[in-house]
Amino acid sequence: MTTQEIRFDSPLGKRSPDNDEPTIGIARMRVEKSYQGIGLLLQDYINNANQAAWQAIVAKIDYTYEHLDYALDPLETQTGFSREIHARIAKGQKLLFKPNLVNPMNINAQTHGPGNGGLTCTEWPFVAALMRWFHDKLGISYHAMALGEAATVTTAAAHLYSAINPSGTHITPEAVIEGRSGDFYGGWGFSFVRAYLSQRLASGSTDDPMMGYGDSIAGNYIPMGRVKDRLMVYDLNRIYDDPSKGRMVEVPDGVNFQSIMLHKAIVGGAKNDPADRAANPACILINVPKLKVHAITLITNAIKNLGIGLYPMQSSVSGEYQWQYSIPHTLVAGMKGGIPHQRGIPEIDPVNGLPKRDAQGRYILRGTGGINASMIDIIQAVRNQDIFMIHVVDGIEAVNIDHSGSSMARREPEGLVLAALDPVALDQLCARYLFCNVPLDEALRIRLDDGIGGFFPQAVPIPVIKGDMIQSESGYDCPLARDGCLAAAEQRGLGRRQYHACGYDAWTDAPIISLMGHLGTVKNGRFSDLLTTTIFYDAFKFPWDMQKTALSYLKVTDKIAGSNHYQEFMQAFDDNADGIITYDDFGSKGSCTTLLHIMGDMVSRIGSEKFGLLKGYFRMYANMLKVADPAMNAEGHDVLKEPIYGTICSVAFSISRLETELPDPFQPGLVCGKGKWPSFQLAQFLYLGIIIYGPGYPYAIGFPSLYGSALLYADLNLNGGRYAGRNWTDPGTHLLNEYLDDVNGGKLEPLDFTLYVPFGYDNLSGKTVPNVEFTGDPAKILTAVFAGGKEVWP
Repeated sequence: MTTQEIRFDSPLGKRSPDNDEPTIGIARMRVEKSYQGIGLLLQDYINNANQAAWQAIVAKIDYTYEHLDYALDPLETQTGFSREIHARIAKGQKLLFKPNLVNPMNINAQTHGPGNGGLTCTEWPFVAALMRWFHDKLGISYHAMALGEAATVTTAAAHLYSAINPSGTHITPEAVIEGRSGDFYGGWGFSFVRAYLSQRLASGSTDDPMMGYGDSIAGNYIPMGRVKDRLMVYDLNRIYDDPSKGRMVEVPDGVNFQSIMLHKAIVGGAKNDPADRAANPACILINVPKLKVHAITLITNAIKNLGIGLYPMQSSVSGEYQWQYSIPHTLVAGMKGGIPHQRGIPEIDPVNGLPKRDAQGRYILRGTGGINASMIDIIQAVRNQDIFMIHVVDGIEAVNIDHSGSSMARREPEGLVLAALDPVALDQLCARYLFCNVPLDEALRIRLDDGIGGFFPQAVPIPVIKGDMIQSESGYDCPLARDGCLAAAEQRGLGRRQYHACGYDAWTDAPIISLMGHLGTVKNGRFSDLLTTTIFYDAFKFPWDMQKTALSYLKVTDKIAGSNHYQEFMQAFDDNADGIITYDDFGSKGSCTTLLHIMGDMVSRIGSEKFGLLKGYFRMYANMLKVADPAMNAEGHDVLKEPIYGTICSVAFSISRLETELPDPFQPGLVCGKGKWPSFQLAQFLYLGIIIYGPGYPYAIGFPSLYGSALLYADLNLNGGRYAGRNWTDPGTHLLNEYLDDVNGGKLEPLDFTLYVPFGYDNLSGKTVPNVEFTGDPAKILTAVFAGGKEVWP
């Protein structure tokens, strides 16, 4: 009996599973048996040659591999995708695995422990299990496979690693993806994928997956059609050094782009050029996204991993470093800021990186189709080249709160793997899973329409005034109803939003099905919901993801304090004044583009300057704060004023979830924590304090922070790195706080730097902070001065 023939009891009575097409295969596995904890095991293996640690890693990958059947077998049964793959391999095509490696610094280059960047990447052990599945189950040679990525931070990481490599050997972008270059460790970890696959290779096999590693270390480029005996890694960003790597591809119904430059490893050579086509036969694209939230789009998943992740960062048709899709226009591109990420794109001043204004002081914008059009355009371009795609989602640990790899990011143990041929259906199911945390019977009672007739509410706290307090009441929201990406993708032919899911849950030993789009298991003739217990949101777009919560908070704090934050926020983003802010509404100041330029400068400096990680971080956050408040910049910019209101709301939410109650010093009688919310003023004060001093504020110095960056820079340049320690890229907070104690205790003269801060930020819970001065001067505030004024940040 197939899952579609099962009959079971449900909140709707006796029912059978959904039978809409397309099919989504799904598995749920034990997270602790899968890749959870591999980062520390790998550190032990690298640093101590601990073979027991490596065997524990192997066992975890084996477990993941064995459970992939539950997701991929139903897809194979329903679609027969393996026949298409084998037919294309017979014509010379190869499988190209495309993970999401937005910040591929999984392995810390100094300690070899888990790096913050790895928090949000597709996990290398997952890719190892997936490659083995295609090899062992479908009989595909490892030499008919490749891996490629155009990750944002890869180029910068390669330059950073080259600078800190003790041997002085250059580290290539491909070596960053490998995670190892000779005796140097740092990056993602594909070399360990190779090692695992090699260990699990049957005796007598000739398709050794270690072949190709040397090409990565050397940065060798071999067109895919000429690769016969190795597994290659392709840096899909780098086209400028050899224009024959790329090809302009037409977008049949382009909105933001009519044609797009793409690496030939993806789309192949020109069809009317037999020699080019033989060298570049195009790929079978295995899209392997990480399931996570995002700071602009509803989620990061199948569509976004291709829709932004395939644009090359180092492609130029108008001269050296004049990148088509990236900024800044320097050797180390930092962010894909040449791609429209919002509907209104500002004209950026090349001198200061800020949006230009007209004579009336209004920001100068040009209209685009926004980020949804950018994503759909490039996927349409790829589809138009007859590229066969399979999408396999790593949702074993979904990413919450921040998608980019900061210390705020949280891994949520969901245990999911999902597989589909249709990216629209897949993203629809994944978005519904992330943003619906109530069971089906409750969803049917609430009946919040998600935009296509489904009921997927998210249970959220709603702050309300009760007596003298702001307390949480239970409420419901539906972020999916505010998103237009999947409707646009369906309209342009990328896929369908309807689906049915089938697979198996190893947690409960029961088949997984979908009912009215809701995931569930069937056991003993009864439907049980399979849903997250987590509230998913991105801190940088809190009012978009948790709109009812954020807007209610702004309203009640305005009422208490007599402020006007709610009205200012709605005027900035509610484009049609209907009281709803959609995921297309990002205002008329060009805030997204401005942020991309500020962040691009930061990433570029990581790879282009000594200690650029420290300077880049300082510049990024200082400039974000300065252009949010006209009192902090001489030109009177307020481009990020309202977006920061949203981030302050997320800080207030975190405070409300504290396990202890604290008095609010800005609002007499108000208490926060244990479900009680702070005043807007307190949340704003703590937000700025955390940026200045780090996540330990107001009790300790932490990193990343403005003060921490300045202190580490001065320490490394003037003091031999005494307080930076050997791991200055991710220092221990105890060393930073030791500096405060040594200076305040008279053991050390303060280092020669000064950080100018707003009034009220000169101490940590009464402890004096050296090297800090108050100022209200917009030219000086949030700047750092070193060596008696010889160097000034930003």
